[in-house]
This record gives sequence, structure tokens and C-alpha cells, in this order.
Amino acid sequence: MGCWPKLKASGWAYPTAILSLYGFFANCRVAEPFLTPYLIGPHKNISEEVVTNYLFPIWTYSYLAFLFPVFLLTDFLRYKPVIMIQGLFLVTNYLLLCFAPGVPAMTVLQVNYAVVTSTEVAYFSYIYSVIPVENYQRATGYLRSAMLAGYTTGASLGQVLISIAGVDYFYINALTLGILSIAFLITFWLPMPQRSMFFKGEKAAAVGSQSQQEGPLGENRLEHPMAHNGCAGWCSRENVATVGPVLWRSFRESYSSRHLIYWSLWWALATAGYVQVFNYIQLMWDHIEPSATSSIYNGGVEAVCCLVGAAAAFSVGHLKVTWAVWGELALGLFSAVATGAVFLMAFTSSIWACYAGYVVFKSCYMLLFTITAFQIASNLSMECYALTFGINTFVALTLQTIITAVVVDETALGLDIMTQFIIYGSYYAFISLLFLIRGTYTVCIHQCYPEHTDAKEPKSSVEVISAERL
Repeated sequence: MGCWPKLKASGWAYPTAILSLYGFFANCRVAEPFLTPYLIGPHKNISEEVVTNYLFPIWTYSYLAFLFPVFLLTDFLRYKPVIMIQGLFLVTNYLLLCFAPGVPAMTVLQVNYAVVTSTEVAYFSYIYSVIPVENYQRATGYLRSAMLAGYTTGASLGQVLISIAGVDYFYINALTLGILSIAFLITFWLPMPQRSMFFKGEKAAAVGSQSQQEGPLGENRLEHPMAHNGCAGWCSRENVATVGPVLWRSFRESYSSRHLIYWSLWWALATAGYVQVFNYIQLMWDHIEPSATSSIYNGGVEAVCCLVGAAAAFSVGHLKVTWAVWGELALGLFSAVATGAVFLMAFTSSIWACYAGYVVFKSCYMLLFTITAFQIASNLSMECYALTFGINTFVALTLQTIITAVVVDETALGLDIMTQFIIYGSYYAFISLLFLIRGTYTVCIHQCYPEHTDAKEPKSSVEVISAERL
């Protein structure tokens, strides 16, 4: 009984614990690995062509439309309301899946889910606004661990219920609805942050800059002007008027280095291809071995991907590699492995080979994203990293939208799933070739002129980033 007041009084442990609980339940989506079989099965009775070439592209277009406005709105509203909106829309998503029939309802569902994905930025941004900077590493590790635990638990539970207990897809979705309702209720216990990163005005920005020079962020939180002015300071004309210059300064700092631009380029290019493969992999599995006539192991495969990818990302922190020299070559080499995995998924007729290719592909992406995020974040302030995250994600989503509009959408080419994966493999082959050339050049320059190469390794721990987003 005495632990709860101590937890709330600790300053950082209480919001971290509540947000970790939310992260676990919000990602424990038991039915998610089985979405495609549910849509094309007897419950929704939607054809594979409609799901592939009409429904899924709507999510991509809606996500692009929501992403940047939600990014700014998240900071303006100070995170908690956006997390609550995410929880509410997750519940709405599975209400639609459980009880709304027909293609129009599933169209609304895609738009609804685009709101969910566009608000993901609030999850980590929230915790950085309510805890001292010295606790960032531990808190981020706990939050990412909660997400991984929730996703792995949900995928594993779904596989057990379907393969062993023979539970119907509808009841799997109903169970997920109940779990996500718990997640939504948890958001009410989150404390409200008193500051934001960009909507803070010139005086607040100056105080924030001075406090970071004097000590860890959060030690002088009570002296922050926002804490005294409340809503008047938060919604003041000064805050809104100065957000543009603050964003521009952060943008210039974020992309001032050619080194950071190359890493951001891989981030955007690779993420666009990864999300495209992730979105349509269930359709590929169903094409190879139809769920209506065969046993499927989507949940088990996603759980294995989560564990293998987490282990690969964690291993980065224990590798003694000068990433400033060898990192770009590593991007090229592992992107080549991912290319082979995508082509394997495209051409194989064995579901187990396709499963294995997906595990390899997703693990390579998780590993490389960890390295990339570490290289970018170690050279930037938290505000600049948040902006870089948003811009890189926006560029990736723009590229994904172009791919979807040309390759997938029924109003354009509307290609079948196998041809799509051949194109995705070719896309990753281009990324691999680009960074193999660039990485070889960087290594050669370092070998010939080591004194001119900035091979200084960042001091910050990679554990923060490897735990942040896979």
C-alpha cells in the first residue's frame, strides 16, 4: 500500500510506469497478425483484390494527410490528449472490426487507423516532457520493453488461441477490443505535462537553453514560465508566433551535416520499403497458403520477428565498431541481405521459406534502424531529434504513398501481390547499391586519409535508441 505514494513522489517513476502499462496494453493486439484472413474470410467477405488495391492504400493516403498536422498538434496540446485520442481510436478501430459490416465501414476503419499511427509520436515525446533528462535512458528502455512485451504477448496469445484452442477470429477481435479498452482507461491516469518542445515562446526557449547549460532538464522545471502561466502561457500569441522560427532553427541544426543527411536518407528510403512490405505481407502469406484451407502461423512469426529483431538491435550496443566509418557500408550490406529476403518471399512457393524471409527482412531493418537512429540522435538535441524523426517519417511516408499510388492502387497499375514484392525487392536492391557505393567510398577515404575523417564515436549509450523504436 505504501509503494504507490512513493511511486508518485519519485518524479519520473510514476509517469514512466503508467505510460509503460499503456504501451503494453495498447500493443497487445491479439488479432492484428490475423487481420487479412479476417477481412477476406466469411466474417467480412471482402475479396483479396479489394483489400489489396483499395482498402490498404486508403490507410497510406490518410496517414500522409494526418502525419505533419498531428506532429505539431501533439506538441501544442502537450502529448497527453493525443495519447488519449490514440487510445480512443484504437478502441473504435476494433469496434468497427467486430460489429461494422461491408466495404464502406472498412474504409472508415482505414482512416481511423491512420489517426492511430499518426499519433504514435506522442508516446515517447510525452515521457521526455515530464521527467528529468538524466532519466531518459532508463525510461526509454522501460517504455520500449513494455511495447515489445505487449506486441509479443498479443501475437503469441493469438497464435495459441487459433492453433490450439481453435477460437474464431471474431472472438480474437473481441478480446483485443477488451484489452485496448483497458489501455484507453489507463491514459486518464497520466499526469499532464507543463511544457512542450516547440510551442514555448522566446523567453521560455531562452530559459530552457540556459537550464540545459546549467544542469539536467527538469531540475529547474518549477522556474519554467509555462509552469506559472498555465493555459495563458501555453496558448499565448507569442508561443504560436515563435514556433516557426524555432522549427526553422531546429531544422537547420538537424540537417547541417552531410553525414546526418546520408543517415536520414537511408532512414526515409528504407522505412518506406519496410512499411510497404509489412502492410502487405499477410496478403502474400495468404496467396502462398490460403488461410481458408490451411493452418496459419502469422502470430508466431510476428512474435519471433519481435524477439529476433530486439536481440539484433540490442547487440548494436555491444559491438565495438566505428560507425562513422563503417556504418554506411553496414547499411549497404544488410540492405542487400534484406533485398534477398524480399526476393525470396516473392518467388518462393513454400510458406515456411516466406516466413523465414520475413524474419530475416524485419530483423535487418530493426538492426539498421537502431544504428541509424543512434548516429542521428547522438549529434542532436532532443528538439532537433524529434523534428528529424518527424521529417524523416514524413519523407518516408511520401515515398510510400508514391509507391502505393503507382504500384498498388486500383486506379493505376493495381498489380498482384507477387509482382508487388518483386518491385519491393528491386527497390531495396537500389538502396543497397546506393549505400554500398557510398560506404565503400567512405571506408577508402578513411583508409587513405584517416586524419581527415571524423570517426569520433558518440559518448551516449546506444541503449536509449535501440529501445526507442524498432
